[in-house]
Amino acid sequence: MEYTVKKLAGLAGVSARTLRYYDEIGLLKPARINASGYRIYGQQQVNLLQQILFYRELDVSLETIRSIVNKPSFDEQAALKKHYQKLIEKRTRLDQLIAIVEKTMATKEGGQHMTDNEKFAGFKEGLISENEAKYGNEIREKYGDETIDNANMKLKGMSEDEYAAMKALEKELFTLLEQAYETGDPASSLGQKAAEVHKQWLLYSWSSYSKDAHAGIAEMYVADERFTSYYDNVARGGTAFLRDAILIYLGKSESKKPREC
Repeated sequence: MEYTVKKLAGLAGVSARTLRYYDEIGLLKPARINASGYRIYGQQQVNLLQQILFYRELDVSLETIRSIVNKPSFDEQAALKKHYQKLIEKRTRLDQLIAIVEKTMATKEGGQHMTDNEKFAGFKEGLISENEAKYGNEIREKYGDETIDNANMKLKGMSEDEYAAMKALEKELFTLLEQAYETGDPASSLGQKAAEVHKQWLLYSWSSYSKDAHAGIAEMYVADERFTSYYDNVARGGTAFLRDAILIYLGKSESKKPREC
């Protein structure tokens, strides 16, 4: 069956403008343009749109989706299996948060008791699940299952105060990175302070620390666009800047000439 933009938009629950944008960026091209100039979509495009919407539901960026689905090796069936697993993980996280809200309400009404650790358990589980979903394969391949499992266990065992301190440190890191980036010099006092805070932040989840591991994860930030987007949300180019600051901090790179602001 074939669809116009309007019909496919109605079928998929997206706007016609979204489909036109997907065409413009090369994410979802129509099967053909008819004599009247209308975009016409066939079954292959319908299937691809379903994949795109699955990825969007999992908060994958359009740029990343495009790079995935345009690969010659893209396997639709394998992708569906991954979507299924990730959605199950997402549902599990939501179930955990719902349970926390329910228990919190019951506690407020005087019917149950809730420990401080229980109040934050779901958030920690959610953070672990989110990290596993986004980066699990890469970091496990690089550091091994035992290292990542130990890090997850350490995060689960955090007290309320420790968890709050970790989140506060992450916020401080973002602020420092934004300020340091404006100097254009990763070797500046602000750049080196950002590197130090990044180390402190890592220690909340790492069971042990080494300079090589710290340098390795900094390089991974730049090599993997999913990590890059995380720090580039603070400042465009901020990921590479942080990597450079960390390598200088670790004595693995000489000071570089400040970029022009």
